[in-house]
Amino acid sequence: MEILKWQRLSSRYLVKEKWATLRVDTCKLQNGTVKDDYFVLEYPDWVNAIALTKDNKIILVRQYRHGADIISLEIPGGVIDGDELPESAVKRELLEETGYTFETCEQIATLYPNPATANNRTFTYFLTGGVKTHPQHLDEHEILNVEEYSIEEVKQFLKENKIEQALHTAALFYGLLKLEQQP
Repeated sequence: MEILKWQRLSSRYLVKEKWATLRVDTCKLQNGTVKDDYFVLEYPDWVNAIALTKDNKIILVRQYRHGADIISLEIPGGVIDGDELPESAVKRELLEETGYTFETCEQIATLYPNPATANNRTFTYFLTGGVKTHPQHLDEHEILNVEEYSIEEVKQFLKENKIEQALHTAALFYGLLKLEQQP
């Protein structure tokens, strides 16, 4: 059977804020069923980075995440501002969060955090040749530590489930595959 997109019959917003919007849709499915309360979270698109220093250390950040109430070891990244291009956003986020600039920048994946209920994408970039050039310039709500780890240490963190953010583990998977392909 061919899978078809649902037909959106109507939409209304329950919450419309800067960081998240909650929309409720009425949709007609391909089998004729009408679903009149399908909730969709609208978020801005995000970027994240597998960022390697000149000496092949992977840059990770450690910060508190209130939603899950955890101290989280993560890759750097953040929200794309307005009409900003994803590549510009990842470079900006890296400079703000870590103070590093990079020689190369390549998009390696586009992921949907939760396509069942959210509409945003996460663009994953692979950057090399990182050098600390600036002090951190964090947002008022950001408190994070910048940490560097060997590729083997990061692989061990993944084996031990020490990187709990799902999008970041997926990004690291793509980044490690990219590293295997390099001469």
